[in-house]
Amino acid sequence: MYLISNLASKTGLSKDTLNYYLNIGLIKETSRIPDLKYRLFNDSVVDRLMQIQELRKKGYSIKKIKKILGG
Repeated sequence: MYLISNLASKTGLSKDTLNYYLNIGLIKETSRIPDLKYRLFNDSVVDRLMQIQELRKKGYSIKKIKKILGG
């Protein structure tokens, strides 16, 4: 499980980008630590972010990526 800062380090994406993806529903937290309000992410989110990065490199818009990935 990864905190958002760990997820940013692992994927090379900024925390702002990850928060944007969360806000638009492109990715979702796996679970949450309620008392601390920490969001946790698993390896399937990492895989999805890698897919998103590949599609972005190919020139797809975020809107199109959401359609492709069903986000």
